[in-house]
Amino acid sequence: MDISKILTGAQVEPQSRQPMYLQIAGIIGEKIRGLILTSGTKLPPERELAALFRVSRTTAINAYRYLEQQELVVTRVGSGTYVAELPNGTAEEGSAVPWIQLMTPFPRLPLSTMLREILDIDFSGDTISLAAGMPDPALYPVELLQHIMGGSDNSINPIDLGHIPTEGYGPLRRLVARLLADRDIESTGENVMITAGSQQGLYLLSKALLEPGDYVVVESPTFIGAHQVFSASGARILGLPITGRSNFNMLEDYLVRYRPKLLYLIPTYHNPTGRVMSASERRELLRLAARHRLVVVEDDPYSSLYYGEKPPASLKALDTYGGVVYLSTYSKVLFPGLRTGYVVANPALINRMALEKQFIDLHSNNLSQWLLCRFLACGALDEHLALVRSEYKKRRDALAKALHRYCGTDLSFEIPGGGFFIWCRINRLFSSSRLLHQATSEGVSFVPGEAFYVHPPEGEKELRLCFATHAEKPLQEGTRRLARALDGIKRTGKQQDTVVHQPVKPII
Repeated sequence: MDISKILTGAQVEPQSRQPMYLQIAGIIGEKIRGLILTSGTKLPPERELAALFRVSRTTAINAYRYLEQQELVVTRVGSGTYVAELPNGTAEEGSAVPWIQLMTPFPRLPLSTMLREILDIDFSGDTISLAAGMPDPALYPVELLQHIMGGSDNSINPIDLGHIPTEGYGPLRRLVARLLADRDIESTGENVMITAGSQQGLYLLSKALLEPGDYVVVESPTFIGAHQVFSASGARILGLPITGRSNFNMLEDYLVRYRPKLLYLIPTYHNPTGRVMSASERRELLRLAARHRLVVVEDDPYSSLYYGEKPPASLKALDTYGGVVYLSTYSKVLFPGLRTGYVVANPALINRMALEKQFIDLHSNNLSQWLLCRFLACGALDEHLALVRSEYKKRRDALAKALHRYCGTDLSFEIPGGGFFIWCRINRLFSSSRLLHQATSEGVSFVPGEAFYVHPPEGEKELRLCFATHAEKPLQEGTRRLARALDGIKRTGKQQDTVVHQPVKPII
């Protein structure tokens, strides 16, 4: 949980007669009594709390000591400060319904709130977020969409606004299948399901294929949302380390030893590393998968966002045994609020996923599907892709140049050929989580590498920076702030971390 967001807007008054430590304790205590901060929640370290309120570390320590005297928090040596179990009657009255007691247990997974926190971006604030992997709102194709909606030949048939098949709007499904032919993916409307983003596609796949205790193989590191979905299903996750070349020997050992239900991959402009699996590796992977009749889930949100040569053919295009399930989305190339993605799979699996989807939303939003269908049918996507490819290439190059200039000796990275991210490694003794704490006080944020791994603290020296959300000048300023954070840690003379790693990492 990102406590800084919960405390947003809370301020202490230096001129008040009440000591600042009591003001801070009062703010946090109010959140605890109101059950906004629930028992077991880890609170920020004293240093971070001091930075949040711009007070001395001593003031932060005294605030925690006072809360501990009030039995609102507990301190665990070597671990940190946590919200205590509240005695009966401690919580503020104001509701006759004990909501916390009535709720079903929520799995306290290491990444259970991280995606939500990454997406909670305030563009009006001064903080420069290099965390969320989302397009820049300035590049949304608003004029094209307005033209489509206002065109006389695009009037809406009232029938299209009623209930539609759970698998999606028929014209859109058939159009997606035709457009996929340009990528050498053979499909028909029966092979396509429209989803509320590819994240829903992952969820439906897990509901259709996975039972508690099943094994799933994922790349390590990989997309946070995949971790969340597979962990919540009760699956056991096996990590496949990403190196210079795919580790097929380890994968085959997993297949023989554990008989996993599926393998989840992002082979093209991988999130978070930006890596592209070579054509020869793709063919070798599919030969291995076919031999073991392994389901391969190919997540492909970024292949249209290339800034040089086109990437190799997708796994789905090379699939000869019918085991590849293809996920993609229009959120990355158009705008995330569209929440429209799709799954391409065997019709039997599509039917099974539809049975699961009907319990969630019957079908995805009609108007979004209708609008996207018109947008694709008129050929507007090609024009828009040309624009964003040109712009994101400039931004990628601007961020890489700024990193070389301001952080050259502290961070190492490779320039990706597409996608949204630059994956960096810290060439110092401290971790990316510690750097995030320091960077927050400088007004810049990112995602620490541990978030993308199956078993933290793997990735503690790595971090992901997104170059798509901001223009070149904010990217340069964000990099300068990141450099100041690096310098701030080095100036303390204590560059080696001594903290005990916790399963939940702070994120902005």
